[in-house]
Amino acid sequence: MENGSKHRVFTKQFKLDSVEYRSTHPELTTPECAMNLGVGRSTLEKWIVELKSGNDVFRGTGNYVSEEAKENARLRKELKDTKDALEVLKNEPLKQSVGKSNSFTD
Repeated sequence: MENGSKHRVFTKQFKLDSVEYRSTHPELTTPECAMNLGVGRSTLEKWIVELKSGNDVFRGTGNYVSEEAKENARLRKELKDTKDALEVLKNEPLKQSVGKSNSFTD
């Protein structure tokens, strides 16, 4: 469940099992279920809401719905990187003309 950092990462299956655990134990409150599972109350509540939403739940960071979505994200990043590089070049003084006299005014 942990990836070596302080940020805990849970598998999709664990999240689904946790939501199922909550629904199959109506005698327990959500905080009690969360404590039994070793997760925070708000985390469990978020998973319940996400599952009820019907969207592609628990995809995780960096996982895309389709190859097209993945390619669009890659192209957006490439465009941003290119714009950033262009901005650096625009703001960089022309090094060739520094220290040289202007032949039009001499």
